[in-house]
Amino acid sequence: MSMLTTANLRRIGSQRRLVTGLVITVVIALMAIVGPWLAPHGENDIVGKPFTHEGSWLGTDYLGQDVWSRLLDGGGSILLISVLATLLGMVVGIMIGVVAAYIGGWLDETIMRLNDVALAFPQILLALLVLTAVDQPSWWMIVLLVGISHAPRVARVSRGVALGIVSRDYVTSAEALGESRLRVILAEVLPNMNAPLLAEAGLRLTYSIGMVAGIGFLGFATNPGAADWGQMINENRLALLVQPWGVLAPVIVIGIFTVGTNLMADGIAQLAGRGD
Repeated sequence: MSMLTTANLRRIGSQRRLVTGLVITVVIALMAIVGPWLAPHGENDIVGKPFTHEGSWLGTDYLGQDVWSRLLDGGGSILLISVLATLLGMVVGIMIGVVAAYIGGWLDETIMRLNDVALAFPQILLALLVLTAVDQPSWWMIVLLVGISHAPRVARVSRGVALGIVSRDYVTSAEALGESRLRVILAEVLPNMNAPLLAEAGLRLTYSIGMVAGIGFLGFATNPGAADWGQMINENRLALLVQPWGVLAPVIVIGIFTVGTNLMADGIAQLAGRGD
C-alpha cells in the first residue's frame, strides 16, 4: 500500500499543471476562508471619501469602503455557492449519464435527446430568466440554478465514459452473479470513472465561479449590502479610470482562481491519460 501511495504521489508531483493549479486554488480558497479575520476594516466600514486612495493600499470604493477589506470579505460566498453548485451538477449529471449508458435502448435514446434539448439553452440565460421573477434571490436558489444548468453537460460526459465501462467483463460478471443494477453501478461502474469525472468537476467549478460572479455583477447577489466579488465589479465600474482597484482587484482574483481550477482539471486529465 505504501509503495502504491508513493507511486501515486510521484505521478501527481510530475504533473506540473496539476500541482500549480492545486496550489493556486488552495491559496485563493484560503484567502476567502480566513480573509474576514485578516481584513483591516469591516466590510461596510467607511474609511474615506469614495474612489480615493485612502484606507489601505487598494483605496476606497463607491461608498468610501476599503476595497482590500471587501476583497478579503467577499470571496467566501462566491466560492461556497460555486462548490455547492458544482457538486449538485456533478451528482445529477452523473446519475443521468450513467443510468442512460447502463440501461441503454429506448430509455438511453429518450434521456439523451431530452438532454440535447437542455443543452440548447445558454446557462446564464436560464438562470437570469428565473432570477428576474424573484425580488431577492436566496443562496440556495443560485446553487440550484447553476447546478442544474451544469447537469446536462456532465450527463453527456459521464455517459460517454460509462459506455466504455458497462460492457467490460467485470460488469458482466457482477450481473451474472445476480448483483442488483444499483450495486453494479455503485461498485463496478462509478469507481472506474473517477479520473475523467474529477477533471470534469474541475472544469465545472471554473464555469460555476464565472457564472456566480456574473450573476452578482448583473445585480442578483444574495445580499446586496455584503461584499461580493461579482457585485464589487458592478458597483465600481463607473469609476474605473478614477480608482480602478475596486474593479481590477476582484477581476484579477477571479481570473487567477479560474486559471488555477483549469490547470488542475487539465492536470487530472493528463494524469488519467497516463494511467490508461
